[in-house]
Amino acid sequence: MSRIPEPSDFPGDMVITIIAPRKDGPVENILILLHGLGDSHSPFAALGKNFNFPETTCLAVRAPTMLPFNPNGFHWGDDLIFDSSTGGLDMEADFTSAHKLMKTIIDDTLVGKCGWKRRAIFLLGLGQGGMLALDLASRLPPSEEFGGVVSLGGPLPNTAPSPHPKAKTPVMVMGAEKNSEVTEGVEARVNEVFEFVEIVKWRGRTGDGVMKNQEEAMPMMRFMARRLRSRAGIPAGAVELS
Repeated sequence: MSRIPEPSDFPGDMVITIIAPRKDGPVENILILLHGLGDSHSPFAALGKNFNFPETTCLAVRAPTMLPFNPNGFHWGDDLIFDSSTGGLDMEADFTSAHKLMKTIIDDTLVGKCGWKRRAIFLLGLGQGGMLALDLASRLPPSEEFGGVVSLGGPLPNTAPSPHPKAKTPVMVMGAEKNSEVTEGVEARVNEVFEFVEIVKWRGRTGDGVMKNQEEAMPMMRFMARRLRSRAGIPAGAVELS
């Protein structure tokens, strides 16, 4: 039998917010929320509270590395790479520390200590957090799969493997119609690695990010409805966006 994790289940140096379902009852799913580069877990914890997925507990995880010039910003890589074309930070990085963190969260705690199956664990990440989510799913053994991965504007890292057979975890990659990290090359790479892929481009939108309205959220809701283990089903308006 699986149980909902408690803060004491995780090592004391980890920063994780646990968001319980709105309704009392059995919990059948765990959704792990991974923020973007330069952000923290707090905004994603607020996003998790806006989700009304049935029988699902959300975990908003803070990345392990603090930005050197922003004490309130964190990133998932062991290094920082500056993009000369934009003058900003490149999402591509060495994810060694993040892999260790997520192994402790997923393998040691959720699976090992709390009794969850990986099929009941979902990941949703923004930008660099989406890259990490896809990377984790690509590295599972051939017989294993997560319930699903949703990446918001996060491509598959260049260092991700190309497993044969393809990785079983169904994935959805969402991005803007214009000025998006989800390019044709990214789409081809994701389809090369994963067996079940959905690509969503938000029409009329410039720049990736979190869904801004119900129309942009609808594909994710359908994806989750197909994969979540639930006796009740996903209600209308399962994602509340202002």
